[in-house]
Amino acid sequence: MPLGGGNKCGRCSKTVYFAEEVLCDGRSFHKSCFLCMVCGKNLDSTTVAVHMDEVYCKACYGKKYGPKGYGYGQGAGTLSTDKGESLGIKQEAPAPHRPTTNTNPSKMAQKFGGSDKCPRCGKAVYAAEKVIGAGSAWHKTGCFTCATCGKSLESTTLADKEGEIYCKGCYGKNFGPKGFGYGLGAGALAHTQ
Repeated sequence: MPLGGGNKCGRCSKTVYFAEEVLCDGRSFHKSCFLCMVCGKNLDSTTVAVHMDEVYCKACYGKKYGPKGYGYGQGAGTLSTDKGESLGIKQEAPAPHRPTTNTNPSKMAQKFGGSDKCPRCGKAVYAAEKVIGAGSAWHKTGCFTCATCGKSLESTTLADKEGEIYCKGCYGKNFGPKGFGYGLGAGALAHTQ
């Protein structure tokens, strides 16, 4: 505490005596000087928000320094056209529109506007219905099935050969080893021609 009284007020720089002192962020204020920098409302420990050396009420702080954009209104269903000029916010000129380039390296995605093409039906596969298998995107219902028996597949029950997908049973029958000891059950002998 400096000589000649109390600390200096963070707003008016005059001496603050103990009876009228409000402490905030390590600084002293007169009760009458502890006001929002924008709207001038009286502040207390539950309504104050500090930015650098400035004190604000939470509403003005949110408008000036909070997130901007859709979903950050002042209540349910509000739309505000306030751009914050009264708070000292300078509006930046919007950047010129530049068309985006599709960063998806898939040739199928480039051809079909950003979505992959299903190898089974040839139609576009969108994110909600997409399953990846054998390096391609498939429709989860109807297309992500065994090519031989039509059984629905999952990533753990699938085997692929030359871009087509099979259940493990059909894959083993069609492409697995043949001969004695490679049958379906214990001691089975598969006859192949």
